[in-house]
Amino acid sequence: MSRWFSENPSKAWGEKFFLIYSPIWMTLIALVMALGVPDQVGEWGFITIGLAVALPLVVVPALIRDETSLGRAWYQTYWFKVNLYIAIFSFAANYFGSEYFFDVLGMVYDYPMIELNLDAALVGSGEQRVPVVMYLLTQAFFITYHTTAIVVLRRLRTSRLPLGTIAWPVLVVVVSYFWAWMETRAMANPLIATQFHYKDMDRMLTYGSLFYSLYFIASFPIFYHLDEKRSTSWSLTMTAGAACTAGLIMLFLLDFAAAIFGPI
Repeated sequence: MSRWFSENPSKAWGEKFFLIYSPIWMTLIALVMALGVPDQVGEWGFITIGLAVALPLVVVPALIRDETSLGRAWYQTYWFKVNLYIAIFSFAANYFGSEYFFDVLGMVYDYPMIELNLDAALVGSGEQRVPVVMYLLTQAFFITYHTTAIVVLRRLRTSRLPLGTIAWPVLVVVVSYFWAWMETRAMANPLIATQFHYKDMDRMLTYGSLFYSLYFIASFPIFYHLDEKRSTSWSLTMTAGAACTAGLIMLFLLDFAAAIFGPI
C-alpha cells in the first residue's frame, strides 16, 4: 500500500515532528536575515539564534516523546538518530564542502563581527572561513531537506508504479536538485547581500544548484533506510557510520565536479 510516512511508528512520529517544526525555523531565519539581526546582536547573539533554531530539534522530542512502549530508550529513537546522522553529515558539509563553494562558486560569508570559525586547514584556498553558527543552522536546514525527501521517495517506492526501479534514482536526483535550487534562490536575496552573496551570481545560478545537489545525491539514498522498516532499529554506531559514508561520497562528488567546473 502506498504511503507517505514510515510503517515504523518511531520514524513516522519523527518525520511528522520535523515537518511541523520546519515552517517555524524557516520563518525565524527569514526574519533574522531580512532584518539584519546578526549585525545588531554580534557574534554571540547570532550563535544564540543558531542554538534557538537547532536545540528544539532535540529538546522538544526529548520532553514530549516517550517510546518505552515501543521498547526504545531515548537514544534508540528515530528523532535522536536523525539528529546524530545530520550533525555528522552537516559537519562534513560545512567543514569540507564549504571550501568548494568558496573557490568553485564564489560564495562569500560577510560577518565581520564573527571570530569563531571552523573549517578545513588543507582543503580550499583558505580565503574564506566558516562561522561556527553555520553548523547550528545547517542542522535545521538538512533535517528538513532529508525528511521531505524521504517522504516523497517513500511515496514512489510504495506506489508500485511501473518502472519504479528506474524512477527511483531519477527521483533522488530531482528531489536533491529541488532543495538545492530552492535554497540557492532563497539565498540570492538582496535583503541579505551584506551578509551573504556570490562573486559571480550568473555562475552560481548556472552551476550552483547542480553542484549543491551533490550533497543530497550522496546522502538521501543512505538516509532513507534509517529505521525504515517496522522491526528495524539502527545502532548509534551504524547511524554514525552511515553519515560518515555519505560525507565521504559527497566529498568525492564535489571534487569530481570541481575538476569539471574549475575555480572561479
